[in-house]
Amino acid sequence: MKRWRAAVIGGGFIGRVHAEALHRLPQAELTALCDPEGAQQKAEAWNVPHAYADYRELVEQERPEVVHICTPNATHYEIAKFALEHGAHVLCEKPFVLHLWQAQELTALARARGLANGINFHNRFYPMVAQLRACVQQWQLGKIFTVHGSYLQDWLLFDTDYSWRVHRETGGYSRAVADIGSHWLDLAEYTTGLRVTEVLAEFSTVHPVRMRPGRTSGTFGGTGTADGMPYSVDTEDCALLLLRFDTGAVGSVVISQVFAGKKNELSFSVAGSAASAMWNSERPEELWMGRRPAASQLLCKTPEQLMDAPAALACYPGGHIEGFSEAVLQGCAQFYAGLEAPCAEYAYADFAAGLRGMQLCEAICTSARSGRWTAVETETDA
Repeated sequence: MKRWRAAVIGGGFIGRVHAEALHRLPQAELTALCDPEGAQQKAEAWNVPHAYADYRELVEQERPEVVHICTPNATHYEIAKFALEHGAHVLCEKPFVLHLWQAQELTALARARGLANGINFHNRFYPMVAQLRACVQQWQLGKIFTVHGSYLQDWLLFDTDYSWRVHRETGGYSRAVADIGSHWLDLAEYTTGLRVTEVLAEFSTVHPVRMRPGRTSGTFGGTGTADGMPYSVDTEDCALLLLRFDTGAVGSVVISQVFAGKKNELSFSVAGSAASAMWNSERPEELWMGRRPAASQLLCKTPEQLMDAPAALACYPGGHIEGFSEAVLQGCAQFYAGLEAPCAEYAYADFAAGLRGMQLCEAICTSARSGRWTAVETETDA
């Protein structure tokens, strides 16, 4: 088995998750880590041989075959472009980039260079999400009528909570929608096979002024103090979205990073003419199925009772809990399997899916500004 030389760019929360996944993959060899602050210390702690403060130096010196981009949103474009131009396959965190034109350029560049490309929409790889998708594909839910849910967090509830994500310059022109709503929207289209054609959005910034602490804080880094420096915020804390799909189905979703008590809960429901289904990321090994003439069911992850594709995503037997890290691991595993067999079909999201996410986000932001239903641009329009 070939072992692909990999590098992780970014030493924060999600960078560590990628590093751990790579250590668990037999087909990957994590050779280098890049982070502008404390790279050597993190590399030693994460058992990575080489450390760099500059991603350009890493790519030029180490010549990794695969680059994992786990940095703030504003840097994704430049790092991905540099890696692709140096012949590396790229697996990037979401949101893909800041601007639609950047997504279009990188998608075209990866295609022209014949390089594998992926976006870490890890929720696709929970076994019970895959089971829901398989049920939809086998018409067990019938014709889809509605898709709805929420993505709720509370780590930015207080005006003293701080992260680079709240700044438009580093996080982008959208925050809650781009940062976590992108996961929900990808799941909605991926599991149902439907396409969002129009959106109506309402944004709310509950803290137009926040207090910046004296030290920097990462994602989920905890609250600061009231004696920090005030700064203006022009990205949304929460959003309400109405959706129209290409089949006539409708949907709704609430996205919030200021919902007290909810740490990181993605709730997703699909209702059809024959049955409905619900999945919750904080109870990832369960899938609720409801029917009118029969008792509702709560299915628990037991690989031998799942369909083939969902069963293949289970790392452990039933009763052995797995969650976020295993979902990221399975996404990475499929990406690396795709390097060995590029023509096979895999479930991981590619740059085209990242571009799709950018098109959705742009339409949502346009709708929030205008207060009107807004059509979603398609790939062929781009």
